[in-house]
Amino acid sequence: MVGIGLGLGADLVLHSSYTDVLDGAAETLLDFPLTSEAFLLIFLPILVFQGALAIDVRRLAHETATVLLLAVVAVVVSTATIGLALFPFAGQSLVVCLLLGSIVATTDPSAVAGIFREIGAATRLTRLVEGEALLNDAAAIAIFSILLASVTSHHPIALNSAALDFVTSFGGAIVVGVALGRLTLLAIANLSGAPLAEVTLTLALPYVVYILCDELLGFSGVVATAAAGLTVSAYGPSTFRPQTWRFLNELWQQLVFWAGSLVFVLATMLVPRLLIGMTRWDCVLIVIASVAGLVARAAVVFGILPLLAATRLSPPVPNPFKITMVWGGLRGAITLALALAVTENQRVSAQVAHFVGIIATGFVLITLLLNGTTLRYLVLFLKLDQLSPIDQALRHQVLGIGLAQVAHRTRDLSDELGFSPAARASTIGLLEKRAAEEQSANTFDTALGDRQRVTLALITIANQERSLLLDLFRIQGLSRRVMEMLLRSAESMIDGARLEGRYGYVRALRRRLRPSLRFRIAQALHHHFHIDKPLMHCMMERFETLIIAHLVSLSLMRFMHERMEPTLGRRISEIVSEVLGRQRKLLDDALGTLRLHYHGYSEALEGRILRQIALRLEGEEYDELLADSLISEELHRELYRDVEKRRSRLDTPLTFDLKSGIEQRLRRFPGLAGVSDAVVHDLASKISLHFASPGEVLIRRDRPIRTVYAIVAGLAELHVAEHDIQFGAGDMVGAAGVLMGGRSRGTVRSLQFGHLLAIPVPVFKRLLEDHPIVRHNIEERSHQRQKGLLEPTLLPTRQADGRPTRAAIKLAVD
Repeated sequence: MVGIGLGLGADLVLHSSYTDVLDGAAETLLDFPLTSEAFLLIFLPILVFQGALAIDVRRLAHETATVLLLAVVAVVVSTATIGLALFPFAGQSLVVCLLLGSIVATTDPSAVAGIFREIGAATRLTRLVEGEALLNDAAAIAIFSILLASVTSHHPIALNSAALDFVTSFGGAIVVGVALGRLTLLAIANLSGAPLAEVTLTLALPYVVYILCDELLGFSGVVATAAAGLTVSAYGPSTFRPQTWRFLNELWQQLVFWAGSLVFVLATMLVPRLLIGMTRWDCVLIVIASVAGLVARAAVVFGILPLLAATRLSPPVPNPFKITMVWGGLRGAITLALALAVTENQRVSAQVAHFVGIIATGFVLITLLLNGTTLRYLVLFLKLDQLSPIDQALRHQVLGIGLAQVAHRTRDLSDELGFSPAARASTIGLLEKRAAEEQSANTFDTALGDRQRVTLALITIANQERSLLLDLFRIQGLSRRVMEMLLRSAESMIDGARLEGRYGYVRALRRRLRPSLRFRIAQALHHHFHIDKPLMHCMMERFETLIIAHLVSLSLMRFMHERMEPTLGRRISEIVSEVLGRQRKLLDDALGTLRLHYHGYSEALEGRILRQIALRLEGEEYDELLADSLISEELHRELYRDVEKRRSRLDTPLTFDLKSGIEQRLRRFPGLAGVSDAVVHDLASKISLHFASPGEVLIRRDRPIRTVYAIVAGLAELHVAEHDIQFGAGDMVGAAGVLMGGRSRGTVRSLQFGHLLAIPVPVFKRLLEDHPIVRHNIEERSHQRQKGLLEPTLLPTRQADGRPTRAAIKLAVD
C-alpha cells in the first residue's frame, strides 16, 4: 500500500500545476534507475538464499515430493490453465497468454509465512509454503524465459528442446549450488577465529552462484542459490561456531527484511504506471485469470497430493492444510518484476506489453488485497493455530509441574529478599492456583499411550543431545568432522524417532557406531597396500567421536532423570533409560576395546578435552566478572589473552602410533608359542590391523579364506549347522580352516567391537611351513575347544562367565 501510494502520489504531482516544486522528487520516484534485470539480480539472491538458510533441511527432505510438486508441477499447471482460460477472450496469441500465465504462476511466501508465524500456525504448513517458494520462482522464470524468447523471435516452441533445457537448467544448477556451497564451507572451516570473514563469505556466496549460473553457464541462478543455501543450512551448524551461526542467522533475517520491504515498495510504485489505460474488459480478464489460477492450484493440491500420500512418496497433507495452501498462493514482487521485464523489452509489441502489464498487476493486487487480507481468518477458522492433541496434553503437564516449581522458588527468593508477607501470599497464591488449575485439566496420562510418550521422550532426548553437541562445539580444538558426524547422527535419531518411534531411534544410534565408508576405505588401504596414514586419521577421529559421545550419554542420563522423569512419569523413564543404557553399553564396548590397546593416546586425548573444557569455563568466569563490574576491561583483555595463549598450545595435534605394540600382542598368542622373537618381528611387519564392529562378517561359508584374524580383543562366532563356536582373545579365526583345505565350514561374525590382527593367508601358510610348532599349537587349541575345555577369555567387555553381553549378541543377530 505504501508503494502504490508513493507511485500514485508522484504521478499526481507530475500532472498538477500547483506542485512544481516537487516535480524533481516525483520524477525520481517514477523513473527510478532500476531495470527488471537489476531488480532480480539485487534482491532475488538474498530472498532465495535466506529462505533456504532458514529451512530445516532434514525435515524438508521428508516433504521433497510435496515441495517439488508444488514448485514445479503446480507452476506448469497454473501456466497452462491460466493461458488456456484467457486465450478465447484476450484477443492475443496462445503463446502470449501462456507467457502471462508463467508470470503470475510464481507465489510469494513472505506475507503468508509472516501471517503463519504471527498466529502460531502449524510449523509443517509454514515449511511447505517456504519450501515451495524456494523452487517455484526458478520454475516460473525458466518457463517465462522460453516463452518470452518465442514471443520476441516469432518462432514456435520446440517442446522436446524446451523440456531438455528445463531439466538441464535445474540439474546443472543443483550441482553447481551444492559444490560452491561445500567449497565455501570448506574455506570457512579454515578461517576459524575470523567470524567477520566467515559471515562475509556467506553474503558473497548467493551472488557468486547466481551470476555464475545465470550469466555464464546458462543454468537457473535461482535453483543454484537455493541449493547453496540448503547446503549451508544443512552443514552450517557443524561448521560455524554456535555464536557465529546465531549471528549469521540474525544478520540474514535483517537483510531479508530490508530486501523484502524494498522489493514490495519499489515494485508496487510501478503499479500506477502499469495500470495506465486499463479498461473494463481488462477487469474481466483479470477476474478470469484469477479464477483460473485458483482452480489450477486447487486441482494440483487436491488432485495430486493424495496420490503422493497413497504411493508413500510423501506424508499425507490434511485437508485444512490444503485449503490454506490453495487460498494462500499470493503473488508479489517477482511477478511485478517479470511483468516489468516484458514492458521494458523493445522487441515486444505495445499491445502485448499493455496486456501483460495490466493483467499481471491486477492479478497481484487481487491476491494481496483479497486472499492476503482474509488468510488470517481462514487459518483461525480452520483452527490451524491450535496445538496438536499431544502438545495440548503436554502443555497441561508441563505447566502443572513447572508452575509448582516456580512457586517454590519464588517463596525461597521472597524470604531471602525480605518481601512482605502480603506480597508473598498474593503472588505465590496466584502461582499455586494456576498450577492446581493446570493439574486438574491435565489429561496427559489418558490422552497419550505409552508408545506415543516413549516417542515423545526419544525426540526430546535426541534434541537435547543435539543441543549438548552444539554447546560442546564452542570448545575450540574439537574436530569439525567429528562434530559434523555427531550432529548428523543426532538429527537422524530425531527423524528416526519421529517416523518409527523407538525402532527408528535405535537404528540411527547403531549407524553412528558402525565404521563409516571412509573408515572402511582407509582400513582396506591399510590391509591391502600398507598405506597407514588414512587409517591413522580415522582412528584418531573415532577415538574423539567415542569419547564425546560417551560424555554426552552421561549428560543425557542425568537429563532423563532430573528433567524428563517428572513430566513423563517413572514407567516411560524406565523404558527410555533402558534405551540410553544400551547406548552407553555399546559406547563402553567400543571405547574399551580401543583404550585397552591405545591406553596412552586415550589418556592424552581425554586430558586434552578436559583442559579445553577448563579453559572455556575459565573464559566464562572472566566474562561474568566483567559483567558484574568486578574487573576492568583492561584486566579482562589481559586475562583473556592468557587463556588464548594456553589454548593455542593445545592446537598441536596428538601423535597416534597405529602399530604400537603389535609385536608384544603377537607374543601373547598361544598359537605362536615357541616361535622365536625374530620370526614374530618379521610377522609383525607383514600383518595389518582390523577393527571389527558387531555383526560384521569376517569369513563367509564355503568361500576361500583370504585372511586369518588373530583376535587381540573382542568376540567372534562361527555358525555351523550342528552348533556355534565362539572365538575370543588369543584365538586365530580361520586358522583351522586353512589347515583343512582353505575353506570355512560356516560364516564367522563379530559379536562385539573387536581389535584384530589380519594375517594374509600366503603369509600364514609360509609360517606353518617354516615353523611346524604353529600348526601343532593351533591343532591342540582346536581339540581343547571341541572338548569344551576352552572358553573365550580376556574380553574387554564380558559378563562374569565370559560370555558376550546380551546387547552385543542382540546387535549381532539383528
